[in-house]
Amino acid sequence: MLLGNFLIGLREGLEAALVVSILIAYLVKSGHRRALTPVWAGIGLAVVLAVGFGIALSAASSEMQFKTQELFGGVLSIIAVGLVTWMVFWMRRTARFMKAELEGKLEGAVGVGPVALATVAFLAVGREGLETALFLWTNISNSSGGSTQPIVGAFLGLAVAVVLGYLLYRGGLKLNLKRFFTWTGAALIVVAAGVFGYGFHDLQEAEVFPGLNAIALEPHEFFARFGRTGDWLQTLFQGVLNVTPQITWLQLVMWAAYLVPVMALFLRPATPSRPKPIKTPETAPSS
Repeated sequence: MLLGNFLIGLREGLEAALVVSILIAYLVKSGHRRALTPVWAGIGLAVVLAVGFGIALSAASSEMQFKTQELFGGVLSIIAVGLVTWMVFWMRRTARFMKAELEGKLEGAVGVGPVALATVAFLAVGREGLETALFLWTNISNSSGGSTQPIVGAFLGLAVAVVLGYLLYRGGLKLNLKRFFTWTGAALIVVAAGVFGYGFHDLQEAEVFPGLNAIALEPHEFFARFGRTGDWLQTLFQGVLNVTPQITWLQLVMWAAYLVPVMALFLRPATPSRPKPIKTPETAPSS
């Protein structure tokens, strides 16, 4: 789980860091330094909301019975995958226009007042924070009990994202964002596929779907042949791909049903836009 959550924290954290750097850079360059206070206030509220959302999910889950907990976790896993999938495709399509869009919203908010500025920052960062909190919670809740690796991985990813965002803001780092978001988006789809399949496994444990004992694969038996090396490989595969010791047929089918079409759509080359026809001046009628 460490590597998978590191990737989630890095990807989602860098998106939030880019949003913050765009907002701050615009206000500094346009001479509105006084407006930084409400912007930082909005960013702080968004972070508090995301953390509070994650704590609330954990608290609500801990008070549930086993079947209700599995139902809760399974449904939220599927919702989290849907949100992350939408985010990956949205970022690929609109990343080039994100700066202009945010600056346009901020320009209008400057004239309205500090509450509007705080609201723009809160909404821009809050959406990323809630998506990150939900996806990390589903990944952490599916990990083996008592393990701190998922949390450590998430915080390491967020820390690296903050550093990269600062370096990008200061101009000390040149990063091909299109290539970065393409590679990390593809990797995140692989992680999401595991969460998607595990979500249906949770629903089987909640007795929403049958087939909990219909085992398709048993990776733990395969890795057990290689001793300690196999234990390490199983931990790696389980952390990145959410490979459980036993994989049901429904879990395997849903994993493939998500991964294959979503990855194919994501890696499909963008259709080049058709050039607009050049208008030629009309010739004056001969007299």
